[in-house]
Amino acid sequence: MTDAARSTRPRRVVLLGSTGSIGTQALDLVRRNPDRFAVTGLSAGANLELVARQAALLRVPVVAVAVDDEQALATAIARAADEAGTAAYDPELLTGPDASTALAAREADVVLNGITGAIGLAPTLAALEAGTTLALANKESLIIGGPLVRRAAAPGQLVPVDSEHSAIAQCLRGGRAEEVRRLVITASGGPFRGRTRADLQEVTVEQALAHPNFAMGPVITTNSATLVNKGLEVIEAHLLFDVPFERIDVVVHPQQVIHSMVEFTDGSTIAQASPPSMLIPIALGMAWPHRVPGAGPAIDWSQAASWDFEPLDQTAFPAVALAKQVGAAGGTWPAVYNAANEVCVQGFFDGRLRFVDIVDEVARVVEAYAAEPGSRVADVSLADVLEADRWARAAAVEVPTTP
Repeated sequence: MTDAARSTRPRRVVLLGSTGSIGTQALDLVRRNPDRFAVTGLSAGANLELVARQAALLRVPVVAVAVDDEQALATAIARAADEAGTAAYDPELLTGPDASTALAAREADVVLNGITGAIGLAPTLAALEAGTTLALANKESLIIGGPLVRRAAAPGQLVPVDSEHSAIAQCLRGGRAEEVRRLVITASGGPFRGRTRADLQEVTVEQALAHPNFAMGPVITTNSATLVNKGLEVIEAHLLFDVPFERIDVVVHPQQVIHSMVEFTDGSTIAQASPPSMLIPIALGMAWPHRVPGAGPAIDWSQAASWDFEPLDQTAFPAVALAKQVGAAGGTWPAVYNAANEVCVQGFFDGRLRFVDIVDEVARVVEAYAAEPGSRVADVSLADVLEADRWARAAAVEVPTTP
């Protein structure tokens, strides 16, 4: 379809993970911009009541959920439609573990993948294989399936939605690829910024979930506290922008107003700045390469403010260095890092592991993977990635219990 044809109607959006943080904010943008966006499909996990209300409000043609219970979804939608005064609403329903993947393959202008975790990989590949623009908030699918996703994506088909990578994409408009010296990814430092490793020995789950700037899901919030999330973002930046790991740095910026920077060969640095909010990168992801007026808040330059920058303490927070190691190894290694972390975070929630044990045990699993045949696979397939993910989860479950 030509750009001219697209400009005469709203952009058709399939939204995966509609009940999560990314999904709910994306729907807010859609409701505020009906001339720009029309949701043609929604997918969710198990929150049938919320996805039913979302679908009924916008009369979305196709609704998909991971729960394999079409009758329960139909009942929730009928109830939501009655409450919304749209009783005649009767969408197509997709249910089961492959529902999001099937929805991602449908015709659309853009698929926004806001699913959390490794389960987002199959929908990512389905959207790319369908030729749809993919607005990617599910960083795990790129990280664990890097070679697969890069092979499947046509030039310009993959648009980052993570605030840091959206910032880099915006900054890169200011120069040519050969003029880029390095990428600088900012990190809030999480709730434990400035603490030493010794200070982190007795951290509680409640403390780890107290992010200073954002309200996010428990796994992502814990990843922000350990800085595993920043390690994943370094791998993602390498895969998205084809910049070597030695030219990707992380700097702590607690205010999170500057979302990332690009340093150019002449010494100039371009930074993207806006108040901490995901609305701008989500809007850009759905509308790329165009901006959506009023998408998010702007900086109030009439108010005095100070922005701080600090080096990353790699002793207290070794997750970024470990991520660079597995990222450089490539293949299925990032899948092992990601899967082991998800299991170890759950171990922390369950009281099996201390906070400081999370990354230590991920490192142990990564080290053990060197003896596995899958660690030496060069031409990675989806089966290889899924097997590495399975192996790492099993290996991570075997970590010792905290005394």
